[in-house]
Amino acid sequence: GKTTVGRRLALRMNLPFVDADHEIEAASGMTVAEIFAKYGEEYFRDGERRVISRLIDGTPKIIATGGGAFINDDTRALILRDAVSVWLSAHPDILVERVGRRDTRPLLRNRDAGKVLAELARVRNPIYAQAHIHIVSNKTPHEATVAAILRALGR
Repeated sequence: GKTTVGRRLALRMNLPFVDADHEIEAASGMTVAEIFAKYGEEYFRDGERRVISRLIDGTPKIIATGGGAFINDDTRALILRDAVSVWLSAHPDILVERVGRRDTRPLLRNRDAGKVLAELARVRNPIYAQAHIHIVSNKTPHEATVAAILRALGR
């Protein structure tokens, strides 16, 4: 979802696209899941903050972040100060359907995805609500989501 929308938005805006998780994996030589398993979430979030800071500091671009990045106080402050944040929200049932297609998310591994995502939404959504732009993307085609973001940006 985020990556596909981010890539299409970048094309429409003629900007480069970067996936923060891919940058973290390239810098560490490990997958996000491996970093979580070996070093834990706190270590991962610190590296994530550093990578996002580096990405924001360069030329304008579209950056897709993992769902937990904006939850970190320091990362969120950095994004809110130096970038335009977009929250793509969806109903937890839709998220379960989407994440069920792959088993790469450390926070969902060997757990009931519906319960975990509902709890994450309860905790995270009030924080996500601080984003500059909020787009609901339940069953919306990617192009419609991109168009909504462009409208919100005044383009």
